[in-house]
Amino acid sequence: MTALNTYLTFNGNCKEAFDFYKDVFGNELLMMSYFKDMPEDPNCQISDSDKNKVMHVSLPISDTCTLMGSDTIAEQSKELVQGNNFSISINADSKSDADCLFVALSKNGNVIMPMDDTFWNSYFGMLTDQFGIQWMVSFDQTPNS
Repeated sequence: MTALNTYLTFNGNCKEAFDFYKDVFGNELLMMSYFKDMPEDPNCQISDSDKNKVMHVSLPISDTCTLMGSDTIAEQSKELVQGNNFSISINADSKSDADCLFVALSKNGNVIMPMDDTFWNSYFGMLTDQFGIQWMVSFDQTPNS
C-alpha cells in the first residue's frame, strides 16, 4: 500500500525540533543521519558548516504515519521560508509504481532530482508539481520492507 508522509525542512534546528516532537508524541526516532555521514560525491560538496546538520530523520507517529525531516544546506537556506518548508513524501509499493507516480506528478512541473538509486538503498526522486507543491517519491529497496 502506498504511504503518504509529511517531510519537514529546517534551517539548522531539525535535531532540536525532532527532539521536541519525540517528546510530544512519546515515540523513539527510527533514525537520524547527518550530512557528514554521506559518502564523498564530487557532484555534491557539503561545506564543513553543514556537515553536522541533519540529512534525514524519521519519527513514527502511528502505525501508518511517519514524520520525517532534514536541515537545508547553507546554499539553499535563502529559498527556505515558512510555508514552503515541507514536502509530501510518497513511499510506493514498487519501482514501477514510483516511476508512474513521479512522471504523473511532474507533468508541467519541475524535476528537482530525477528518480534514481541512492546510497541509502532507496529508489528516489524529488519534484515540484505544476501547483508549486514539493513531492518526494521513493521505493524502499531494502529486504523485508
